[in-house]
Amino acid sequence: MTKFTRRDTLKIGVGAGALAGTGLLGYRSAFAEVMAADVPAPKLAIENGAELRVLRPAKFVQGDETQFLANTERFTKETGVKVRVDNESWEDLRPKTAVAANIGSGPDVVLAWNDDPHQYPDKLIDLTEVAEYLGKKYGGWYPIAERYGKGSDGKWIAMPIGASGGAIVYRKSWVNEAGYDEIPTDIDNFLTLAKNLKKNNHPMGFALGNAQGDGNTWTHWLIWSHGAALVDENNKVIIDSPETIAALEYGKQLVDQFIPGTLSWLDPSNNKAFLAGEISLTSNGISVYYSAKNSPDPAVKALAEDIYHARFPVGPVGKPTEAGLLVNTMVFKHTKYPNAAKEYLRFIFEKEQYEPWQQASIGYWSHPLAAYAGNPIWTEDPKHEAYSEVMKNMLWYGYRGSLGYASAATLADFIINNMVAQVCSGRATPKEAAAEAQRRAERYYRT
Repeated sequence: MTKFTRRDTLKIGVGAGALAGTGLLGYRSAFAEVMAADVPAPKLAIENGAELRVLRPAKFVQGDETQFLANTERFTKETGVKVRVDNESWEDLRPKTAVAANIGSGPDVVLAWNDDPHQYPDKLIDLTEVAEYLGKKYGGWYPIAERYGKGSDGKWIAMPIGASGGAIVYRKSWVNEAGYDEIPTDIDNFLTLAKNLKKNNHPMGFALGNAQGDGNTWTHWLIWSHGAALVDENNKVIIDSPETIAALEYGKQLVDQFIPGTLSWLDPSNNKAFLAGEISLTSNGISVYYSAKNSPDPAVKALAEDIYHARFPVGPVGKPTEAGLLVNTMVFKHTKYPNAAKEYLRFIFEKEQYEPWQQASIGYWSHPLAAYAGNPIWTEDPKHEAYSEVMKNMLWYGYRGSLGYASAATLADFIINNMVAQVCSGRATPKEAAAEAQRRAERYYRT
């Protein structure tokens, strides 16, 4: 828990406008110089004596938390609003958020997971005014941000602040020894690489436990890459399909090449195994590279030179099908200080705070606003590039349907994770696991 109590007068200016150009190269080359017309900030009268409590996920890279708290301290200095930040474990963030929603008490602002805000939209403050201002100023929201941020009525119930991408993290020297110059872009060669790595005693390993980030990202990629989905465009459950069976059969072959023990892995597990030299390749955010670069252990620090990143290979569906762990900011209606809460969110999304936060995290959180593609963090180290367009490219959990209670609940219940784990552990055949996933999902998607 961290408290900031220093007071000062409000000095927030309108700041820079959005980029006028289009395209990633244009953003990156001219962000500081090319600005749109001034966009006036919403006039939010902060309540007298306002105090805020913020709940967010615990750090996975130290720079994330350090800069977030520094930005919050700056907000307190400039507004006089006391802010308490609680950093909650990844596993406990969702249940604690749900409790606050159900009892109408607790944190004012929450940095929630994925589509959790869609479980209780009637308990959240309308953020449309702030979201539209930020969109106009910073080049527009990516479509995935609008999907996660807007409720069924088109109003913003939340504003995604970033997503951690589940890219391929690998030891280049070991991949080269296995016969590949880089990560294959097709799944057949990816499986061959996995087999060669295992033969060389450098197996890969992905999380198969109920891992909020790493387990969800790769198991959803597996299903989507074969053309399968939990639901169709009308929210009809369709997971028990030939495409799912094919995905699970491929997944079983892939997992057979993994290091033992991945069925119990949570989000920290593959980081530890990779940095210990136990695995050659995993699915992760940029945190493994960050940890190696900043390690006080010379042996671990030396690994950074051999760590590279790549996007996931393309499956039979013929197009990228990547997922990401998204963080969605929202304000509960039970807050006594709604204007202070909205002003806080506006403040942390502004360039002066947002870009340093991304830089301190070396891009662990990819941006939802197009203008932040111009952040130098994406070009100062080529190894960051694989994470630069996570929110531009990612699909949503609940694909191909709409977001709402059912999509959030099925994700929270780890239905896709568990289906893949059942097959890969040998506890169920692909057909049995798909049928069980169908039954579980239909409990939430009631017609």
